Amino acid sequence: MNESTIERYDKSGMRRLLSGFHSQVEDAVRIGKRTKIPSMGSSIDAIVVTGLGGSAIAGDLLRSYLAPELRIPFIVNRHYFLPHFVGGKSLVIVSSYSGDTEETISAHLDARKRRARGLCISSRGETQRLARKFRQPVITIPRGLPPRAALGYSFFPLLLALVKLKFIPSRDKDIRETVSALERQGRRYNSLDPKRNPALQLAQHLYGKLPIIYSPADRYDAVNLRWRGQLEENGKVLAYGNVVPEMNHNELVGWKVLRRLMGEMAVIFLRDRSDHKRVGLRMDLTKGIVSEFAANATEVWSEGKSGLARMFSLIYLGDWVSFYVAMLNGIDPTPVKVIDYLKWELSKV
Repeated sequence: MNESTIERYDKSGMRRLLSGFHSQVEDAVRIGKRTKIPSMGSSIDAIVVTGLGGSAIAGDLLRSYLAPELRIPFIVNRHYFLPHFVGGKSLVIVSSYSGDTEETISAHLDARKRRARGLCISSRGETQRLARKFRQPVITIPRGLPPRAALGYSFFPLLLALVKLKFIPSRDKDIRETVSALERQGRRYNSLDPKRNPALQLAQHLYGKLPIIYSPADRYDAVNLRWRGQLEENGKVLAYGNVVPEMNHNELVGWKVLRRLMGEMAVIFLRDRSDHKRVGLRMDLTKGIVSEFAANATEVWSEGKSGLARMFSLIYLGDWVSFYVAMLNGIDPTPVKVIDYLKWELSKV
C-alpha cells in the first residue's frame, strides 16, 4: 500500500472525508447548538427515527448509546409506514440526507396523518419541504457528501436536539473528548505503515475473506451494523455479523460443517470495557471456538473514557478499515452504482 495506490483508486476522495471527520463533528455540533428546537413538554412517550441506509444509522447509534438512560422507548423505522403505536404523543424524527428518500417521505406523511410531533434532519429536498409545510423544526446539514460519510452531521445535531428537549443531560464534555480522540486517531489511520496503522492491519486480515463481525448486544449492536454497512458500501464486499449473547444460542452451532467455506471467513470481535461480565466471558469463549474454523479472528477494543468517545473510536476504525479494504480490492470506495441503478428503475414505476 502506497500513495500511488490511493491516488489511483480513491478518485472520489473518501480518504479526505475520513481524515476530516473530526472537523465534520465540530461543524455538526455548531449546527446542533444553533438550531432552534421548540419545547415539546413532557408529553412525548416514544421516539421514532425514520430513515434508510446512512441516514438511519445515526438513529441506530443514538438508540443504542442512550438505551441505558432514556426513560421512554426509542426505535428506528426503516419502512414506508410507521408502527401502529405511533400517535400524537410520539416524536418522529425524519432523517434523510438527500431529502428525497421515497420510503422516508412516505413515513413522514404517515406520521403527519397520525398527528405525531415531528423533527426533520436533511440537507435539502422533499423532506425539508414537507417539514416546513407542516411547521416542523428542520435541522439543515451540508449537502454534497455520500450519506454514509455524513455520520457526524446525522448524529450530533440529533444528540443535541435530545439535550435541548431535556430527554438527556448535556454531552459537552463527552463531545470534546470525542473530537479530540477522532483527530488523534485520524492521524494514526492515515499512515500507510501497517506497523503504525491498526486500520490497515485489519484490512489486510479481511482482504479476500468474508468479514464476520461479532459484538455485545448492548450499545455496540449499532456499531456492528455500521461496520458491516461500511464494508459493503466502501469495500464492495459482503459482510455479516451477529451479537452476543444471542448468537451463542444458534449461530455458534453453525461453525461446524462447511469447513472450507469457513476457512474463507475473517472474524472481528468488537469489545468494550463496559461489556457485561458474562457477555465478556462469552466473547472470550466464542473467539476460541470460531478460531478453530475461521481464517483468522481478531479482537478490537474501544478507546476513550466516555461511552461516546469509545463508541466513535470503533465506528471510526471501521470506516477506515472499509476504506483500506477498497484500496486492496483496487476499487473506488465512494460510488454505489448498483444503488443508483435500483433507484433509477424504481423511479420509472
